[in-house]
Amino acid sequence: MAIPSEKDIELPLLQEIEAAGGEARPSELDDKVARHFPELTPADQKARHPRSGQLIWSNRVRWVRQHLVNKGELDASTRGIWRITNKGRERLGVIPPPPPSPPPPLTIAGILEREKELIRDHLHQLLMNLPPQQFEVFAGKLLESVGFTDVEVTKYVGDGGIDGYGNLEMGVVKIKAAFQVKRWRQNVPPADINQFRGAIQGEFDQGIFITTSDFSDEAKRVSSKRGAVPIVLINGERIVNIMLEKGLGVRQEPLTVTRIDEEFFAAFGITGE
Repeated sequence: MAIPSEKDIELPLLQEIEAAGGEARPSELDDKVARHFPELTPADQKARHPRSGQLIWSNRVRWVRQHLVNKGELDASTRGIWRITNKGRERLGVIPPPPPSPPPPLTIAGILEREKELIRDHLHQLLMNLPPQQFEVFAGKLLESVGFTDVEVTKYVGDGGIDGYGNLEMGVVKIKAAFQVKRWRQNVPPADINQFRGAIQGEFDQGIFITTSDFSDEAKRVSSKRGAVPIVLINGERIVNIMLEKGLGVRQEPLTVTRIDEEFFAAFGITGE
């Protein structure tokens, strides 16, 4: 296997982002950066880590991106977008574009929305840092937050593809559900959905598949099949949404806003205009 080092990947990654107009989505970059390394075969690009199942090449490119962010050569302020900075352009010897016109002043609502986006990214990173066994425990807490009861996490080794189970009462109906979790960066393929369904068929009414990444289009399609146990899919974005909605792992802090007291000054015969 000829996977280039992280240091060797830095310049090609910056070059491809600059060639794309200064910003690009990560899914657009893996193949483009790979073309800079003729020794990197298609098999190398598809190789997965034996324990985590992550694509080694794709994962390495993402670590390089994080290093470049730490060095100030890439901008991580927009979720899902890799953007080169003027410092990154200086490294490439490229003349940076003229500075954009100053943005309009941020409103309080805008500041709060930006803060919420930063919290979203931080939550997702914290989930990725959880050890696999602890992520299973977290998944149980997540399901409890949306109404599941009697949630149990199975033994980490030899769980038969079922990481836990619990009950959800909907009026007079009680649904017995099992869940499986994957702390992954790559999308979950349909084979994993079908394998999980086979493990719970005949014993549970519903399956719940939870991942920090997302699901392929085919995985989404096979999650609901006529006559088969339905599989509810919860991706990384939905996990974070649930955490924010239910206050799981986050807390709300009061915000004090200072305003002019118009009535006070009206008593002196003046207005705030």
